[in-house]
Amino acid sequence: MDLTARIPEPEVMDDPDQALAYSEADFASPHDMFVDLCCHRLDSALVGRVLDLGCGPADVTVRLARARPTLEILGVDASAPMLDLGRERLRATDCEARVRLVQAVLPVPDSTWAEHGPFDCVVSNSLLHHLHDPAVLWRTVRTAARRGAGLFVMDLLRPDTTEELDRLVSVYAADEPAVLRRDFRNSLRAAFTGAEVGEQVRAAGLDVTVEVVSDRHLAVWGHVDA
Repeated sequence: MDLTARIPEPEVMDDPDQALAYSEADFASPHDMFVDLCCHRLDSALVGRVLDLGCGPADVTVRLARARPTLEILGVDASAPMLDLGRERLRATDCEARVRLVQAVLPVPDSTWAEHGPFDCVVSNSLLHHLHDPAVLWRTVRTAARRGAGLFVMDLLRPDTTEELDRLVSVYAADEPAVLRRDFRNSLRAAFTGAEVGEQVRAAGLDVTVEVVSDRHLAVWGHVDA
């Protein structure tokens, strides 16, 4: 079956059991890929004060902080259970002094970013497919980032067919708990294609690169210009 139509999923993962299952899952491979790609694609633009949108339980946040020890990171997520788990994770690291986690539902008032920003870099992992209106992410990037700031966003890539959907779930989630297999399938159905994301960033006036980086991920990277 052709998967031309996107099927959105809930925007906020606020069930404690669901959040715990996500936090305890082995996402080392895609999360390390996020950090590696972010560091290589942005290079010297990954500096200073970083805004991590949709930080969840802060696994990517901590990995990024460890990879670049000079960064100061503000992680933002809408889910209180996710942030509780993220704070537990932070307390077990040496990054706690450089990472702050706050709860916020996008979009937030511009004054919020005026208080905390502007940011030298904006990153986001696996938030875009949760948003019912994807333009919210790109508007937030423009509001929170200083001119010339680095941008790196990675998210799932919607497969073309149900056969490919089934293959991805089988290959990457076969050994996971049922809740994670269900969530992975739903997230793939809620994800965007590369062409759709290209249209989104053009509509937002962002001159950035949209790149397919795996059989299930795409990345958006570049600089935020006025």
